[in-house]
Amino acid sequence: MAYQSKRRKLTAEINVVPYIDVMLVLLIIFMASAPFITQGVDVDLPQTTNAKTVTNTGGVAFIIVEVNQHGDLGLSVNNGDMVHGLSLNDLLLQVQAELVINPKSSVLVGGDGKVSYSKIMLTLDALSQVGVTSVGLMTNVLDS
Repeated sequence: MAYQSKRRKLTAEINVVPYIDVMLVLLIIFMASAPFITQGVDVDLPQTTNAKTVTNTGGVAFIIVEVNQHGDLGLSVNNGDMVHGLSLNDLLLQVQAELVINPKSSVLVGGDGKVSYSKIMLTLDALSQVGVTSVGLMTNVLDS
């Protein structure tokens, strides 16, 4: 009797089902926790009675520059995430880059009510030096 050995062919497979399960659980966790994550610094804007509401019509982009009570600078484009802790040079470079992409962008500056007037003026002057010709100042409307 002749002995014949059958050789089994080895196959290497990765079972990806557990990885998909883990990925879906992580996706659900991130989706559920995203609304609770806020990246921003509260800025206590000065209040006025004659403030006008600006709306984004015609696809014009908004560039928002914020100066908090400590004089730290922040930047947001089209109501995106506010980037805080920028140096004045970094802020100016990013504003210039955005204006190259969209020259009709409106630049708005919001300063905390407790920040010194000189910090706002230095920011406005620096924006003027890099070619920003029109700047709006942000305020809150007083409740009547």
